[in-house]
Amino acid sequence: MTGPQKDDYINIHDHGASPQKGVFTLENIMVHEDKYPEEKEGIGYSCGAHPWYLEEESIEAQIGKVRQYSSLPGVIALGEAGFDRLRGAENSLQEKAFRAHVKISEEVKKPLFIHCVKGWDELLRCNKEMNPSMPWIIHGFRGKPGLAEQLLEKGFFLSPWVEWAMGPNSVETLKSIPVNRLFLETDGFDISIEQVYRAVAEHLGLEVQILKEHLLENFYSCFRNLHTP
Repeated sequence: MTGPQKDDYINIHDHGASPQKGVFTLENIMVHEDKYPEEKEGIGYSCGAHPWYLEEESIEAQIGKVRQYSSLPGVIALGEAGFDRLRGAENSLQEKAFRAHVKISEEVKKPLFIHCVKGWDELLRCNKEMNPSMPWIIHGFRGKPGLAEQLLEKGFFLSPWVEWAMGPNSVETLKSIPVNRLFLETDGFDISIEQVYRAVAEHLGLEVQILKEHLLENFYSCFRNLHTP
């Protein structure tokens, strides 16, 4: 699997992506979907059982599919997995699935993408108890600086929710996140990753090229099985 090249934009989390020149995209596959991580230029995959779609009768099959896909070279990360207190399966099932993802992530030495809505206490407890060696990346983050600080202290990377990241309400939090712990995404929204980079670069007072260089470094510090260009 070839990762992003120098000067590529990196879209760390997307759905329904197509190859695009100058962009490396991490396409998310949710295992309840009938999708397979086909080899495509400039696209890697994450694979997980999303907490919205967990069911007691099928959880073992879902986790089995995550494990199966996790060994493929094009699947460079696990997840998204996590906790959602507003939607999805009951709490105990979400935690069971999440812990299974963590174990697979550690076994195959690939990072874990996390979906978390009002489940931060559970997430931080699992982080403390399981003490992962692989990076955990919060996708769709839109919390306040205090929450960002808590997560950063535990070693998380943060990828802000696309619409929030581009608006003025995100500026205080974005400025509180060290640029070496940041990723950017489109999450299936009808917007280009270049637009997201431009908006966030403006919020941070950085040139887009400098932001691209930082996020490339972040990528290869997380995805250790891939070689730096």
